[in-house]
Amino acid sequence: MRDFDENNITAAVIDRYKNTPDPRLKKIMTSLVQHLHDFVRDVEPTEAEWGKAIAYLTRTGQLCTDKRQEFILLSDTLGVSMLVDAINHRFAKGITETTVLGPFYVQNPPEAAFGADISGEAKGEPLYIDGSILSEDGKPVANAIVDVWHSDAEGFYDVQLPELEEPTLRARFHTDAQGRFRFWTIVPRYYPIPYDGTVGDMLKATERHPYRPAHVHFMIMADGHETLVTHLFVEGDQYLDSDAVFAVKNSLIRDFTLQAPGVAPDGKKMDTSWRKLHNDFVLAKAVAKKSAPAA
Repeated sequence: MRDFDENNITAAVIDRYKNTPDPRLKKIMTSLVQHLHDFVRDVEPTEAEWGKAIAYLTRTGQLCTDKRQEFILLSDTLGVSMLVDAINHRFAKGITETTVLGPFYVQNPPEAAFGADISGEAKGEPLYIDGSILSEDGKPVANAIVDVWHSDAEGFYDVQLPELEEPTLRARFHTDAQGRFRFWTIVPRYYPIPYDGTVGDMLKATERHPYRPAHVHFMIMADGHETLVTHLFVEGDQYLDSDAVFAVKNSLIRDFTLQAPGVAPDGKKMDTSWRKLHNDFVLAKAVAKKSAPAA
């Protein structure tokens, strides 16, 4: 077929994928072409605008390093990350709701002992966090892996602070025989996602702010269960209704309750006021996954 124009080119491109052996990949490529072509017909970009779009994506890729993933930020701020998350976690009522992983997770964080203080040299209001990991039948999950990470009192993650010599405000815990976990840290602060790159350019051009409400990240893994990636948000934060990455859910907002000086639940004597956060997480039983399309 020749003489392609705006009316017949889409069908011709889709036809080129008719012999794709992997049915999932065929569906993905067919849908991608259809929607991308529909987008171009709707917007009718000039050649200069299309060139700028390609340059924008090129710069986005060039910004990616082992410590910064600009494409994740772009996906997050376009709401795509949360849409993908919602589609892949259609759990029954009672299962802890999921939210985005975010760009600051670090694989294999340092192991910490039950009840450890992970604040290192970070200054801030002390925060005691405890809770349990439960299966959907209500039974405790022993030896579950609980990864935690969050910003400091100024809104920075450790990977954003090159002067830090070791991970701070992040750790990996294991639940005890009763499925419990506990640790000390400091109260996190709201913060801007990195906006000195292409994502920041988009936010500024569209008059959107880059801020996320204060929260603590959790990734919980246990045999026979779906991995849970979620946050717990600080009640009353000014950005709960305008999170830059659309990740806030009402079921994940918590009151980090103020406590007077005294003895904490783990027996630690506190000479100053501190905050307490308790939460029980409920994991879904594992289900079979769809195979990924061939590369």
